[in-house]
Formats: sequence, structure tokens, C-alpha cells
Amino acid sequence: MTEDLNLTADHSGLTDDLAARRYFAKFERITGHLARVAAEMEVERTFSKSDVGIISDYVARIAQTFRALSHKYLLTGRDTGVFFGSLSIDRHESGFPVFAELMKMANDAQQAKAHLSGMRSVEELKDEMVRQIVGDLTVPTKLQYAMSQRLYYEALAKGGLFWATNDPQALWTGNTDERRSYLLHWAVYDSQQNVPTIYLMDVEDTGEVALPKDARRWPSAQAHLTAQGSAGLKLLTIAQGFDRDFDDLHPKRLRRIHVGPMYSSAFTQQSGPIREVLEEAQGPVGEDWTLAWTVEDLHSERTEMEKKGWFSTVEREIFKLDPFGGRGAETGTTSIERSIILPQRPFQVLAEKNPAGFHDVRKFVVSPAGRVVSYR
Repeated sequence: MTEDLNLTADHSGLTDDLAARRYFAKFERITGHLARVAAEMEVERTFSKSDVGIISDYVARIAQTFRALSHKYLLTGRDTGVFFGSLSIDRHESGFPVFAELMKMANDAQQAKAHLSGMRSVEELKDEMVRQIVGDLTVPTKLQYAMSQRLYYEALAKGGLFWATNDPQALWTGNTDERRSYLLHWAVYDSQQNVPTIYLMDVEDTGEVALPKDARRWPSAQAHLTAQGSAGLKLLTIAQGFDRDFDDLHPKRLRRIHVGPMYSSAFTQQSGPIREVLEEAQGPVGEDWTLAWTVEDLHSERTEMEKKGWFSTVEREIFKLDPFGGRGAETGTTSIERSIILPQRPFQVLAEKNPAGFHDVRKFVVSPAGRVVSYR
């Protein structure tokens, strides 16, 4: 019961329309920087060109999801004649909307065409708003609400959003030693941490039929990976489970990218050095934030043949764990790279304070013009 109460306390709604607009404007800026951060990581060879293309697509989907939600909650706190609630965000460990918001959005998407068929067009709504403003000299709040919902359902019908679950896809990367190589990628909105999480898995395929065209293996592989897409699971657990469930699919590398949490003195309740940095920086509206960006990486070190049944053997991966301080067994990774993305003013304060724990964190500093500079 105590845990449930704490979760409720951490989640709260943006009940003021100005606060909601500032929140969505902030994320519009943040998501606009993320693709450039990924491109900077390509220059530094953290990611390949294919990786950046995939990550940029998911980032664009995240941005589209925020735009759709901004339409839905455009008139938060206004008397529209209809109670439609307010956007619930996780103020403590995330800064993003709570998982339930994406589940509701997915349900709305299933009915988007039905809603749109019963709504007046954008042009008709604009014409009515003008007539009410000019003729009645009143604010057309109800018509504005109708317009916001029209735009929301149009965004859902258009697609290209980041859903609670984004099914695995396969990108062919070449053939070596009579093996096909694929980069599998999928993404989830983690229900515990309330942050988008992206997965990249390099796989070698020794099956008779190419994996994406295999009606037997591909649906099973997709279902397996989707079910394992929890941030609470170690990468080692996910990779070993996949390796054992599919004898002719060999995971050579698995990465997990956590996009968040987002910290903002205006919207979240952070603690420790980040809170002090943001408070001291006193950044202007839109510049008072920091976004964490964490990449977990697991590599296969070698393979071993394992007996299966009476007469056959199968190839199994042996994964390399971080050897420093025994952390590999604890984290289930080969390495973890932690980064933060932040505007110039908070970075200046962070550099001056130089708090412990941030020495090994990479800093991506974004200028108002959108330029990204990386610091170690």
C-alpha cells in the first residue's frame, strides 16, 4: 500500500493550460536536439550510420507523440463544457508522461477514424470560430476544444508515433561465412520508469530461410523480444534467453538506450547535484532542463558448442561482462556509458561546481541555435 501511495504522489497532472504549453514547448526543444546528439555520437563512433538512422526515427516518433498529446491537452484548465482531465507526468524519476497516457493514446488511435468521421473539418471549425468572435464578441472555447481534438485524432490517424510497444524490425546488414547478418531494433515505453527505451541487437542468422521472410521464426522472435523489453531485465538475461530459444539465431551484440529521465526545476522533483545545478543556473523558460541519455552495451566474446539432445550440438554465445570492479555480473553488461544533454547555462554551473559522480558522464551541450558540443 505504501508503494502505491508513493507512486501516486510521484504522478501529477498539469492542470494549468500555460504550464501544459510550457511543458510541451520544452519537449519540442529537447526532442529537436536528440537527433543531433545521436549524429555527434556517430562522429565519435559510438554509433554507426545505420544506428543513427534508426535512433533518429524513434526520436522523431517520440516528438510526434508529444505533439499529439499537446493537441489533446491544449485547453487544459479551460471551461470547455467537457471534462477531459489533464496530462499526468512522472515528476520524480522520469519527467515524461506516465505509461497510462500512452496506453490511452493507443486506444484512441484504434477509434481515430470513427471520431474524425463525426467531426467538422478544420476549415469549418475555423469559419465558425471567426463568426463567433466577430458576431458574438466571445471567446470560442468550445470550438477551440473541438479543433484541438480534431488535430489530436488526425495525428493519431496519420501514425508515425512512439507507442507503448514498437514491434521489432529487421535491417539486413550483410552476409559473412554463409551467415546472414541483421540489426534487429525495437522500442518500448517502460511502464516502471516512464521513459522511452530503444533496443538494438546485432544477430547472425544460420536458418534456411531469411529471418524476416520466415513465417515460423520471425513472428516468434518478434514476440520474444517484445516480451523481454523491460528496463528491469539485465541485457545479459535478454541476450541469453534469445540465444537459447532460437538455436539458429546468434545475438552478437545487444544495446539498450534509455532516453531520459528529464529533469526540470519547473516540472520535476530532482535531488542531489542536478537540483542544485538547475536552481543555481536559473535558466530562462525553455532552458532549465537536463536530459539523461544512457547506453548499455553487451558484446559476445566467443561461442561454445553445447550438446542438445542425443545426437546434436548447438552454438551458444558467451558474453563479455565488464571486468572492472566486478560490475559486469551486477549490471549484466559489457559497458555502460552515461551522458546528459543540457543547455549552456546549466552546463556552465555544472562545470563550476564539478560535483562528484559527474566526472565520467559525457556532457552534450546544446546552444540556442541548436549546435551540439560534446565534453568529457
